[in-house]
Amino acid sequence: MSEKIYLYPVWIRLWHALNAILIILLIITGVSMQFTNPDNPFIRFDIAVKMHNISGMILTLNYLFFLAGTIVTPNGKHYKITLKGLTGRIIKQFTYYTFGIFKHEPTPFPVTKDSKFNPLQQFTYVAAMFFLVPIVIITGWALLYPELVLTKFFGGSGLKVNDFIHVIIGFFVSFFMFVHVYFCTIGATFVSNFKSMINGFHETH
Repeated sequence: MSEKIYLYPVWIRLWHALNAILIILLIITGVSMQFTNPDNPFIRFDIAVKMHNISGMILTLNYLFFLAGTIVTPNGKHYKITLKGLTGRIIKQFTYYTFGIFKHEPTPFPVTKDSKFNPLQQFTYVAAMFFLVPIVIITGWALLYPELVLTKFFGGSGLKVNDFIHVIIGFFVSFFMFVHVYFCTIGATFVSNFKSMINGFHETH
């Protein structure tokens, strides 16, 4: 019998929805600028640049909102990693995802009010939200204001290095999002995790 746990207050759901929309826009416009044929782009270059820049600015504000909420509300506890035994816990969860879930074994780290992330989720979410996203934001602003970038970096162009970092980290953020969406489908039901971002309740197996 499933149980519903209220894990996602309104502010998290609003942040999450806006964050998803912005990242999708950034991925689409970024890919259009970087990889489509300049003579026949997916989105006209000047429009893609404007959309990308505006989305990045709003993402910055939305990230600061998330950061403030995580600091001043109990949400922050979910991002505090206990290092002791972390590797073993991650391996155990990874083994469950690769084998146990297909055998319908119980999850080794069930969701509770005080622990909404399993060890693998917690590690990747911390890496994404406190390492990858800040780098994307900082390098994005540096591209918007190139005078802030070092003109020379080990004899090369500081702007090119900044652009390279922005694109590479942006790829990792995009990859994280696609994996995140996939894992959302393996909840109690195919759509239960998506519904939780609407009503705030996580449905356990």
